[in-house]
Amino acid sequence: MKALSNKVAVITGGNSGIGFATARRFVAEGARVVIVGRRPDAVAEAAEALGEQAIGIAGDVAALETHDRVATFVRERFEAVDIYMANAGGIRIQPGAAVSPDDYDAQFDTNARGTFFGVKAIVPVMRDGGAILLTSSIATHKVLGGHAVYAGSKAAIEAFARSWSLELKQRRIRVNVLSPGPTATPIIGKLGVPPEAQRDVEEQAAGIIPFGQMGTAEELAEAALFLCGEASGFITGVNLAVDGGMTLT
Repeated sequence: MKALSNKVAVITGGNSGIGFATARRFVAEGARVVIVGRRPDAVAEAAEALGEQAIGIAGDVAALETHDRVATFVRERFEAVDIYMANAGGIRIQPGAAVSPDDYDAQFDTNARGTFFGVKAIVPVMRDGGAILLTSSIATHKVLGGHAVYAGSKAAIEAFARSWSLELKQRRIRVNVLSPGPTATPIIGKLGVPPEAQRDVEEQAAGIIPFGQMGTAEELAEAALFLCGEASGFITGVNLAVDGGMTLT
C-alpha cells in the first residue's frame, strides 16, 4: 500500500521548486494534491504535469481571501484535508541598510502572514491526526549575508509551529518544520541571477556545504514525505534541517 493512499494534501507554492517536487512525490504515494500558487498559468501547467490526482488553485498567500477559498474548496470537494504544507515563500537578498518598508512587508506578508493565516483557515477542515509542515530555512540559525528580513520572517513561522504543536495536541495534529539549505531550484533565477551565472552561484554554494553539493528539490520532498507520513507519527514540534551539514559550519 502506498504511504499516502486516500490522503488529501494542500501545498502552497506547489507549482515549482520544492513545492512541486513534494506534490509529485505525494501523488506518487497515492495522495490527491491541491497546489496553490500565485501565477495562474504556472499553477495550471504544474497541475497538468502532476496528472489527474492534482488540482491547481491560483492565489496569493498574502491575501486572506486565498486561504478562505482553499479551505472552502477542500471542504466541498474532499470534505477534509490530511496534510497541509505551507511552502510558499519569498526572499529579497539585500543588506539591512537597503531594506525599504515595501521590501520588509513583501517578505513578512508572504512568509509569516501567509503561513499563519493559511494554517488558521485550514485547521477547521483538517482531519484529526493530520500533519502540518512549514517550510522555513537554515537562515534562521545560520547568519547569511543579506538575509536579515527573510530570516526574521522564517523565524516567526518556527515560533508558530512550536505553539501550534501544543495547541493542536488534543486532535493529534502534528506540526513540524522543514528547513532547507541551499537547494537547486528555479528560485536562483528569480533572484535575478542570469542563466549564464547560475552555475557559478551553485558551485560557490556547494563549496560551503560539507557534503560538497547543493540539495535537490527531490531530496527535500523525501524529507517532507517523512514528516507528513505515518513514519513520523510520534514527531511534532521538530525543525528538520536538510542542508548537507551546512548549519554545522
